[in-house]
Amino acid sequence: MATTLKNLSTYSTRNLPTATELKFGIVVAEWNEDVTSALLDGALDTLKKHGAQTKNIFIKTVPGSFELSLGAQWLAQEPEIDAVIALGCIIQGETRHFDFISQAVADGITQVNLKYNKPVIFGVLTPDTLEQALDRAGGKHGNKGDEAAITALKMLGF
Repeated sequence: MATTLKNLSTYSTRNLPTATELKFGIVVAEWNEDVTSALLDGALDTLKKHGAQTKNIFIKTVPGSFELSLGAQWLAQEPEIDAVIALGCIIQGETRHFDFISQAVADGITQVNLKYNKPVIFGVLTPDTLEQALDRAGGKHGNKGDEAAITALKMLGF
């Protein structure tokens, strides 16, 4: 795995704009809430660390990861929002459901990026197990929410 040797909370600060005046939409899946709430905490901490104001962060929840694309689109269509962060967790199960949902979410988030010409960040974990998810949501591999927030900032500084 790519994260075996990497802490997701370690990043370069090169090309990071200050977030003081920037506005962020964050859409979070409720499914696997122990994981997604930790991802949200990571994203919020990182945005605030880089100057984002609480009043400029708009958080919406959706039932599951499949609904992240539409939730992200609803946030992205708001002219005042500079970037959207989509946070979810799809854990591999015993059926092909994982494959369909993962691909649909990846495709949907990509389409929202292109449609609104603004950063829409894919902060969705696709682990094999709950343990792997927790390792990437504040555990031994850091927090993918941190990485998603930094990615949003870096794209806004492009």
